[in-house]
Amino acid sequence: MPINFDIIIDDTFANYCSDAELTPIGNKHILSLVNDFEESEWRYDKFQKFIWNNIAETALSEDERRLLNGQGFSSLTESAKNLRLLDAERDETKGSELAEIVLYGLMKHHYNALPVVPKIFYKQNANDYAKGADSVHIVLEGDNDFSIWFGEAKFYNSIDNTRLPKIIESVENSLKKEKLKKENRIITGISDIDLLITDDVVRGKIKDVISQLESIDALKPKLHIPILLLHECKITQENTVLTEEYIDEIKAYHTERANSFFAKQIAKIGTLDKYSDINFHIILFPVPDKSIIVDDFVKNVQHFKGQ
Repeated sequence: MPINFDIIIDDTFANYCSDAELTPIGNKHILSLVNDFEESEWRYDKFQKFIWNNIAETALSEDERRLLNGQGFSSLTESAKNLRLLDAERDETKGSELAEIVLYGLMKHHYNALPVVPKIFYKQNANDYAKGADSVHIVLEGDNDFSIWFGEAKFYNSIDNTRLPKIIESVENSLKKEKLKKENRIITGISDIDLLITDDVVRGKIKDVISQLESIDALKPKLHIPILLLHECKITQENTVLTEEYIDEIKAYHTERANSFFAKQIAKIGTLDKYSDINFHIILFPVPDKSIIVDDFVKNVQHFKGQ
């Protein structure tokens, strides 16, 4: 099932880098997407449907998803029960669970990733599995190869330069040896990986790389960090039709933001051991009004929780 959004950029960052001296850049990528319009309005309903069509990937375990296969309404009600909405009154992090769901949907449909640790589901458990990356996926890449993806998901009312350091700090923290080993321990400690990856050889290779006995150096060449920046956007607010002019404006804006983000990231964590072995993906998705999206999402969650 393809993503039903328009992809503006899906490329290596090297093709968009404005600083010829910035290095390393070969390990960086940009994905820019936009929603479309209908009758002069941004399609809020389509965006909400994407969230709810993908909510089970992160709010239910693989066992639960299999049990509820084909039972769409039950999947929604069970998923809603696992949403906490604890950040509902904090503007800075408002909508964080919503952003996690969007990232899980993009990982599934764009990167063909398997959700080996449904993070929202494990937030309900006392075993502390939810802390760390906002998403944990594995991508099978043919010839018995694979990559491991530890994602960050943010929903901000702005992605200006004042917001970037905190995002980079979050990425930096996720790459600390202790955090990486903890994520590896989580993957091997739950049953989802055994249910999702049926090939014994591939599953064995993955478990070897993430083994607590293995050096973290073996993981880094396999490691991808997708960073979703779902963000309120003035350009999107001021448009009512998906025109070439709008697309060009978004492309220019996202290119500039990607350049600023990666320049600041390199300056902050570029000396990290084997930094150039790790792949980073900035994913940019503009919306016209964050509060409308979050409020509608909360109303839907409350509705399904009550069923």
